[in-house]
Amino acid sequence: MLKNLPSTPEALTAWTWTEIEPHYQDLESRPLTEAGATEWLADWTRLGEKLEEMYSRLSVATSINTVDKEADERMNKFLDGIFPHAMAAEQKLKEKLLASKLEPEGFEIPLRNMRAEAELFRQANLPLLSEEKKLSLEFDKIYGAQTVQWEGEEVTLTRLAMTFQQPDRSKREQAWNAKAKRQLDDVEAINDLWVKFMEVRARIAKNAGKPSYREYTWQQKLRFDYSHEDCKAFASAIEQVVVPAATRIYRKRQQALGLDSLRPWDLVDGWYSRPTQPAGAPALKPFTTIDELKSKTSAIFHKVDPALGKHFDNMVAEGLTDLDNRKNKAPGAYCTSYTSIRKPFIFVNAVGIHEDVMTTLHESGHAFHVFETAEAPYIQQLAVPMEFAEVASMGMELLASPYLTGFYSETEAARARIEHLEGMLLFWPFMAVVDSFQQWVYENPQAGADPRQCDAQWGELWERFIPGVDYSGMEQVRDTGWHRKLHIHQIPFYYVEYGLAQLGAVQIFGNARRDQKKAVADYRKALSLGGMVTLPELFQTAGAKFGFDVPTVKKAVDLMEEVVGELETKV
Repeated sequence: MLKNLPSTPEALTAWTWTEIEPHYQDLESRPLTEAGATEWLADWTRLGEKLEEMYSRLSVATSINTVDKEADERMNKFLDGIFPHAMAAEQKLKEKLLASKLEPEGFEIPLRNMRAEAELFRQANLPLLSEEKKLSLEFDKIYGAQTVQWEGEEVTLTRLAMTFQQPDRSKREQAWNAKAKRQLDDVEAINDLWVKFMEVRARIAKNAGKPSYREYTWQQKLRFDYSHEDCKAFASAIEQVVVPAATRIYRKRQQALGLDSLRPWDLVDGWYSRPTQPAGAPALKPFTTIDELKSKTSAIFHKVDPALGKHFDNMVAEGLTDLDNRKNKAPGAYCTSYTSIRKPFIFVNAVGIHEDVMTTLHESGHAFHVFETAEAPYIQQLAVPMEFAEVASMGMELLASPYLTGFYSETEAARARIEHLEGMLLFWPFMAVVDSFQQWVYENPQAGADPRQCDAQWGELWERFIPGVDYSGMEQVRDTGWHRKLHIHQIPFYYVEYGLAQLGAVQIFGNARRDQKKAVADYRKALSLGGMVTLPELFQTAGAKFGFDVPTVKKAVDLMEEVVGELETKV
């Protein structure tokens, strides 16, 4: 058994490769036999958990304060001095296990994944992968520093977004223009960074012997159960079924506001409408303090399932959440895992709007996945396909939605639920823009490396999938929208997962309308399987179909519009 592994977060984040390497050498030198496989895998798991948690804690430190030079230095030391060596050492252990021909119980899917990873691995890519992560940090710095002067105060763009929900249209327009102007100030910086991303990714793909970065990423993301052609079929189904439904939502918003056309400042983020807010009604204000957000969210989870409520309470009690928005905090939201202790950490930028509630529910769904897989014996069994990892989060949004009266009156809760369901319908076309854009970028890497051509492609896709919003005179803001979708820059091709997962989540929601207790039990059972079965099997266990076809999409859209109709009688 491995000894002298770090036992505290402080010791873990101070770990050096000199201290780490002997453990890998020990595992590499040991004979791997059927009799000793269990202990060998357990030790590999303990070591891998420590490395994963080390990276997670260092990453969290850089995102909670993007100007923390010490945290930045520690992360760079990890990326330069540990990450490449650890990747190489991990590769040797994977090769050792594959060469042994052993097939431990519950390892069928992990072995399949290892074979793909072993085939993809190239020593020459290790410094390039580190460089790519550094470029991601630069992207965070650019957006983390974006603030504007608003009503005599310096505010983050996230906080400024609260203004987009105000009934005063002129103020919404003023705020939207202030945000857009500040973002356009960084156009050249993002363009320069993009060229570097594309150059690094082209080299990574070439080193791995792949015809394009898309093929590289497909294998890297272990996508065995669908192809990029399936993604195009999904986008086509969305265009046929969802775009008309989304256009109806935009038209309803336009009519409610008495407008000749719907402008981007009449929405939350250029595509996300809030059509249920009656003219002149104040925006939903679910909470005023972060403690209130925590306590009310806890109450909701206890109603969904007492065990899930307990999980959330434990996170709060142990300081495993950072929910408030502030200057120099990285944008966005995420859940990461402190793998060696099998506990999650949630990162949100909450400013007191309804979206913050839904984001907290979403990231908590990811956190529950960490808790539900805690009994899996080996780290390799924790590698959940992202398409299902997002079912955990989006499914939780919907399972929790009937209990939003914990934040609102019954009428307000109905408004919030309509907003959520219609927001999901509006999301699918936006997802199709993002994924179709990335398909185009890496199918046409020379054009995709040219920011101006990227602008043109993004604008064309926007008009195809989101025709209900008038960007006249604002074309540059529309066409540079790809700048502001961090997934495109930091996690390429990680976006169709959301669309596929949403389709699964809606099916789970439909099951819960018939039998909530069984639906939640099936959901938790599927979460507990981690990465030990195929993607279609995970969906099936959760009570959903993994599909891309028009009938499956239409059934989901029909359900969502039906529920919206029911809720509208309460508004």
